[in-house]
Amino acid sequence: MAIGKSVPMLDSVARVTGTVPYASNLKLPDMLVGKVFRSSVPHARTIKLDVSAAEQLPGVVAIVTAADFAGDDTPNLHFGSTIQDQPVVAGDRIRFIGEPVALIAAESVVIADQAMDLIELEYEEIPAIFDAEEALLPGAPVLHEAFPDNLLGHSKLRRGDIEAGFAAADEIFEEVFSSPVAQQASLETQVAAARWKDGKLTVWTGSQSPYTVRRVLSAIFDLDVEDVRVIVPPLGGGFGGKGNIRTQPMAAALAWKVGDRPVKLVMTRAEEFLTVTKHAAKIIVKSGVKLDGTFTARKVTIYWNAGAYASSSAHLVPAGMLRALGPYRIPAGHVDSYGIYTNLPIAAAYRGAMSSQGVFAHESHMDTIAHRLGIDPLELRIKNLLRTDDIFATGERLHDIHFVECLEAAADGLGWHEPLQRENGTVKKRGRGVAVMMKNTIANSSSECRIKLDAEGRVTLYTSTVETGQGGHTAMAQIAAEALGVPIEALTVIGPDTAETPPDAQTASSRSTHMMGNAVLNGAASLRQHLAEAAAPILEWSPEDLSVADGYVFVTTQPQERIPYAEVLGRKNIAALTATGKYWTNEGKLDPETGQGISTPDWHQGAGACEVEVDTQTGKVTVLRYHSASFAGRVVNPTLAGLQNDGNVIFGLGASLLEEVAIDGGQITNPNLSDYMLPSFLDIPVELKNVSLEAEGSTFQGIGEMTLPPVAPAIANAIYDAVGARIRDLPLTAEKVLRVIHEQGEADDEQ
Repeated sequence: MAIGKSVPMLDSVARVTGTVPYASNLKLPDMLVGKVFRSSVPHARTIKLDVSAAEQLPGVVAIVTAADFAGDDTPNLHFGSTIQDQPVVAGDRIRFIGEPVALIAAESVVIADQAMDLIELEYEEIPAIFDAEEALLPGAPVLHEAFPDNLLGHSKLRRGDIEAGFAAADEIFEEVFSSPVAQQASLETQVAAARWKDGKLTVWTGSQSPYTVRRVLSAIFDLDVEDVRVIVPPLGGGFGGKGNIRTQPMAAALAWKVGDRPVKLVMTRAEEFLTVTKHAAKIIVKSGVKLDGTFTARKVTIYWNAGAYASSSAHLVPAGMLRALGPYRIPAGHVDSYGIYTNLPIAAAYRGAMSSQGVFAHESHMDTIAHRLGIDPLELRIKNLLRTDDIFATGERLHDIHFVECLEAAADGLGWHEPLQRENGTVKKRGRGVAVMMKNTIANSSSECRIKLDAEGRVTLYTSTVETGQGGHTAMAQIAAEALGVPIEALTVIGPDTAETPPDAQTASSRSTHMMGNAVLNGAASLRQHLAEAAAPILEWSPEDLSVADGYVFVTTQPQERIPYAEVLGRKNIAALTATGKYWTNEGKLDPETGQGISTPDWHQGAGACEVEVDTQTGKVTVLRYHSASFAGRVVNPTLAGLQNDGNVIFGLGASLLEEVAIDGGQITNPNLSDYMLPSFLDIPVELKNVSLEAEGSTFQGIGEMTLPPVAPAIANAIYDAVGARIRDLPLTAEKVLRVIHEQGEADDEQ
């Protein structure tokens, strides 16, 4: 049995020894260095771009500008996975500080940097807008003529009579919450290398979506998709920031201009902040509640700051809508989710995309309601949490639902019902908080794999699941090894290469273990059938009478009559047997006006509970203990599952307490890991524990993001429990905590 065992990651030795072949370390023969010349203003019309002096610099091989995309037989300037609004390089319009304006291919970094100094750009500045809500106002600067109101998307969820729901409430609560721009901060920055040969394009890149990259590049360069090859080595972290399309079009355009040499483009840390960010969000939550804690209505309005181009926002804004109400039974629920263009860098998925912002809002809101009604926050949640067979706000009936179990596991691990020593005679006070989350995954998608068994009994699994450090390839190997009855040592995983590995939607949205895992199960079943058919003449039984397991084909009723896999192939003179496995979901469809329908094949579920200490003189918050729980359905690898759960919590600590991209007039002022604060080992709770819950009859469920969204509200709720200070704006910095403590004290003095 391979499933359920803590098998070491397949590439663990390479990770420890530093020999993982990351794309950022890629070296190709005769490879050139790519560099990006960027804008220094947030919004402008280009008057003149002169690259002639830079082109004449010895060692500069090519420079790409928007002029290269004009005329016949040239690439398309604009691209996008959903809305084609983003230029490879800016043309007559600049829309954010740091937007690519020209691309340089040179013999060295030094030469490329010298060429950057020789480029002359003249422009006429025009008014810019940075706040999403203000961008919707009449008279606001317009970023794209096709979207005159700056609204790239408006998703609506309508369930029940909202006004009647509020009228039936004993109490109505309304709060406003905000989350800032943040950065995914993968240790490996964005990277892409490209080479053209015989009219075909090959790209090596760090991407979570190789087949999306292939599709978009084929559209830019008007190629058949088979003429674009995308190879993805292991990633040095992704966290959503390497989903969709990032640097690949620029690298491909440079290589196209050069013609006969590969070009590699690696973003600096500062450029990483200009390439992709987390959506800033303003969320207004209004709830109607009975005095016994029963909900009658909830209305949520969300303003997502998408930045200058749509990118992932076109499909993330609807996802944010679905996750905004929370996992609760609410008879009437209305959500308006707005995606809005502004003159900021592009916003995209951030681990648990659109969940951490929404969960912070609805779970902080739950505690406000609980405290004002005098109900224990845990009890209020348990009373209202959705269960299996309940109807969600989209009208769909829920299955395999374990929100209560997740929340109780986290709270019980913390000792929620045990007395807490809140004060120890000093200025420090302690409190506890809980939070729970729900998250949909991609409604309509498919995963496909190929499995090959050779004459030596070795198995090769071809999969486009991206190894981002999460252990995805190890999990797939374990699933394949158990399904085929071979030791995991006999199995090799070949990762994403669109010329070799079958299609997959993307490695994101916690979908891989469920989607690709089931594809592997189906592929293994098909391969076992091929083995039975090949062995039938040898054993002189029909294939239907044979079983395939534990390395042998054997007669089901007479298991002593058996033959090893390798011998089957050898005696039949077969070099290798190959099978394809597919798994897909295609039932998802929502009414655009009401949000009614099927939103997801399954709901991802997680919870967290924590104990904090607040220094009332400095405002410093220390997370002392944190317990998390996720619903895994069936755990493939307990150690890797635990690392995902704990890693989520640590990741979430940063967004909760520290992380914020500082922006002044559109200019990012902390684009480095010295000023942009990430959590360190010193920030990790002394007691950090997790559990991955399983259920009889469940299949593999995604847990890659489930314990992250509850972190911020659990901490915020614990802060309130400790000092009576409610903070509605992330991050929960010491300054904010101290300010709210002082405001609370002043209010108490006035009473």
